[in-house]
Amino acid sequence: MEHFHIYGNRHEYCAWPSVTKAKNGDILVSFCRTDEHMGPSGAIWVVRSSDNGKTWSSPIVVRDTLLDDREEGITTLRDGRLIMHDWSTCHTDESYSAMGEFAYEPWVVEKWKQEVNGIEYREAADLHGGWTLLSEDNGSTWNLMGRGPDSVHGGIHLASGDVLVASYRETWPNIDIWSASEKDLKWERRSVFEPSGVVDKDSNVPGIRFGEPHVAQLPTGRVILGLRATSVPYDDKGDKNFFYFATSDDEGRSWSEAHKTEIWGFPPHLLTLSDGRLLCTYGYRREPYGERACISEDGITWKKENEIILRDDVDGIDLGYPASVELEPGRILSVYYQSPHSEPPYRMDPPDPMRPKSAIWGTIWQID
Repeated sequence: MEHFHIYGNRHEYCAWPSVTKAKNGDILVSFCRTDEHMGPSGAIWVVRSSDNGKTWSSPIVVRDTLLDDREEGITTLRDGRLIMHDWSTCHTDESYSAMGEFAYEPWVVEKWKQEVNGIEYREAADLHGGWTLLSEDNGSTWNLMGRGPDSVHGGIHLASGDVLVASYRETWPNIDIWSASEKDLKWERRSVFEPSGVVDKDSNVPGIRFGEPHVAQLPTGRVILGLRATSVPYDDKGDKNFFYFATSDDEGRSWSEAHKTEIWGFPPHLLTLSDGRLLCTYGYRREPYGERACISEDGITWKKENEIILRDDVDGIDLGYPASVELEPGRILSVYYQSPHSEPPYRMDPPDPMRPKSAIWGTIWQID
C-alpha cells in the first residue's frame, strides 16, 4: 500500500471527501474546508490528479456561501458530465448552545455565535438544504443547477440511463431514494426506505439511527443500498455501528428489508469493481483507529474475514469517510480524512484550536 497526503495544512479542518474519475481520465477529489468539524462557514473545494494520484493540483472553490457548505458527493455520467450534490447547513445560536460542555473551547463557540447571529448570515438562511451543481468540462468549472438531494458520496448512473441518489437529511429517520433522467436531471423522489424495514436478530433496532447511505449497481442490474447505523445515544465506538444493506431489483422503486452485516464501521462507500464484485470502504473509530475495506462477491454476503486494513495508525476517532475509485482493474485509490500524528498528543476534550487539524489523504492499493 502507498499512503500520501492530498491536501491540508494545520490551521484548516478538511474532511468528508468524495472521489470520481472524469471522462478525460483525471481523478477529482472534493472535500469540505472549514474551521472545525462544527464550524459555521465551510466551503467545498476540489483538487485533481492527471497522473493517477502521483501529484495533485491546487484546490479550486466550487461552492462557498455564507453558510456551512459541508457535505458533497460527485457522480460521473457516461457522457462525461459531472454532478455534485451539496448540503448547506445554517447553524444557529440555539444549536451551538445545545452542544456538550467539552465540544469546543467556550471562546470558540462564542465566536461562532457572533457569526451566525450576524445580519448577513441570518439573511442567507434560505440557502439551507440540498443543492446540485453541474460541470461539463471535467470539473474545471461548475454551474449551480438549483435545489437537489443531499448525498455524502454521490450517486450512480444506472444501466437504464437514470441517475440514482440516496439521501437522508430531509425526511430523517427515513432514507429517500431520488432519481433523475440523464437528459434533464430533474429530481424526483423514487421511493422511501423506512427504518422499520430492518432485520437485526442480535440487537435492539430502536437503539439505532440510520443515515449517510450510498448505492451501487451490480452487473446483474440489482441495486445495493448501504446504510450507516449509529448507536443511540450517539457513540462513535458503540456496539451497534454495523454496516447494513438492502437490495432492489427494480432500480430503487422497492426495497428488501435491511440486513445487518458482520462489518463494523461507517459510513459505507460502495464501488462496483470491473470484475463485478462490490467493494465497501469505511472508517474504523475503534482502536486501532483507521480506514478499512471489505469485498463482497454478490453485495449481500459481507464477511469479517474478508476485511482489509488500509490504515491503523491514527491517533483518535476524528477520521474516516473513505471513498474509492478503481484506477485500473484491481488497483484502487481510496481517499479519506484523518489527523496527522502529533507528538505530544494534543488535548481533544475540548479540541485544542492550535493542534494540527485533519487533512485529506489517499491510499493506493491492490486487490487480489
